[in-house]
Parts: sequence; C-alpha cells; structure tokens
Amino acid sequence: MPGHSLANRVVLVAGATRGAGRAIAVEAARSGAFVYATGRSSRREGPSEMERPETIEETGDLIEAAGGRGEALVVDHLDQAAVRDLVDQIRSDRGRLDVLVNDIFGGDRYAQWGTPLWEHDLAGGLRMLRMGIETHLLTTTLAMPLLLETGDALLVEVTDGTSEVNAVRRPGVGFYYDLVKATVDRIVTGLADETAALPVTALGVTPGWLRSEQMLDGFGVTEATWRDACAQEPGFAISESPTYVARGLVALAADPDHGRFAGQVLTARQLAETYDVTDTDGSRPDCWGLIAEHGWSEDSPEVIAGFR
Repeated sequence: MPGHSLANRVVLVAGATRGAGRAIAVEAARSGAFVYATGRSSRREGPSEMERPETIEETGDLIEAAGGRGEALVVDHLDQAAVRDLVDQIRSDRGRLDVLVNDIFGGDRYAQWGTPLWEHDLAGGLRMLRMGIETHLLTTTLAMPLLLETGDALLVEVTDGTSEVNAVRRPGVGFYYDLVKATVDRIVTGLADETAALPVTALGVTPGWLRSEQMLDGFGVTEATWRDACAQEPGFAISESPTYVARGLVALAADPDHGRFAGQVLTARQLAETYDVTDTDGSRPDCWGLIAEHGWSEDSPEVIAGFR
C-alpha cells in the first residue's frame, strides 16, 4: 500500500484463519511486513470447532499470492505452551515483534440470540468467554516482553462495536456475547493505562458489518455478488469487506504517531478517513455512524447511501 509501508516490521495476527484476521495478515504482508498468521483450522489437522472450510494454510497461500512473506501456523491461543513456543519462535527467527493483532474469537457459534443468562447454555457461554477473552489475555501476556524489547510497538484488540456501543447492553445478542465485547473494550482501557509510560501503544479497532466468509455463506452470496443479498436484507448495503478494516489497520501500524490513539477503539471508517483508504469498491462504509444516528434497524437505501 503506497505510503503505508511496514517494511522491516514483524507482525503477529492471532486469529487469521478467516474474516478480518485473514485480511489483516494479507494486507500487512502486502505492505512489506513479515507476518505470523495463526489459527486452529488446518489442512493437516482438520477444522476447529467452528467447522468452517477455511484453513490457516490458505491464509499463508494468500500472503504469498500478495507478494508478501510470512508463516501460517496452527496455534491454539488457549494453550499456554503453544503460545509461548510461538513467541519464542518469533524471537529466535526475527528478534522483534512490532505489531500484535488480537483477533481471536470463534465463539459466535455458541451465541444464543435473545437468551437470558439463566437460559443460555452454560458450557457454550463459558467457552465463548475463554475464546473471546482468555485467548487475548494469554497472548498479550506472553508477547508483551518482546513488544517492549522491540519498542515503538503496537498492540491492537480487534472487537465488535465502538466504546459507546459496548458501554451499554447490546440488544438481542445474548448475555455472553455482550459480555465478551464489553470486556475487550475494558482490556483496551486497562492495557493503555498500564503501558502509558512504555514503548507500546494499546488500542482497539472495530470493523462494521463485516462480509466474512460465514456471513456471505449465510446470505447465499459471494464477495463478488454480495449486493444481491440487499434484496432480502436492505441493511446489508452498509456492509464492508474484510479488506476495508485491514487497509486502515495497516496504515495505522505504519503511522509513527499511532500513540495518539492509545486507549481508543477506532472504527474502520475512522481509519479510512484518517489515512485516506477505502474499501475495495472505493467506498467508505460507516456502519457504526449509521447506528449512532439512526439506531440498529435503519435500512432505508436513501439513509444508508449517506453513510457509504
């Protein structure tokens, strides 16, 4: 990406099998970084509990196809030994870690929309907490020493929703999903406070309505034909490709003054406006801006057009 070079940087994208994580890994590599992309679904070892067809090796193929360099590794970020080995490998092979992107989740398969705590499947809810919170804390804990040694490093928590959205109960998503996303926001706040006098910037980034592989499958469309889904769901017109947030995050990582955003959760649209990037179709969707001004159910094409 011209003007947003990550040459000579080392980036770890934890949770890069699909969706935003995959796109971030690819765009970071395209911009010159050496990228470690991790995930659980594998050609060799089989799928994760997500039971999706995407694999971490495919992410490695996409990095190579983009002209980038990196390694795609099978890592369970709930396994302390595995994450420790990963950080040790990065230290041994590269001697530095400039950017850590925590995009690990996969817990949405356990979400039960509109279900109160006492009716929610307990095992699934607790699993979601582990996948959406414990993975982030474990990975940050073990990677932070290398980030600090590298200096002028960036730690990005990928979440779902702005701080304003996650400060109040989100309607309809179920107790555990709401708790995970609210907690990630608090992780950003806590890490920013603890690193305020240290050479690491901690912040959050949120895509809007992401056209992930699973989302596209749910609507029976592809990235090339996604607009067809607007016939059944007009609000889908505000959606965005994973590349959109990835381009913005890469530009953020390349910004020598990224520290000014410490403790904030930035939307894909805010990143796009700050760094003059767009989605793949040249637009700049603003899902969270639409929700802030018109609520969760606005799907008028005329209104949505003002937020793209």
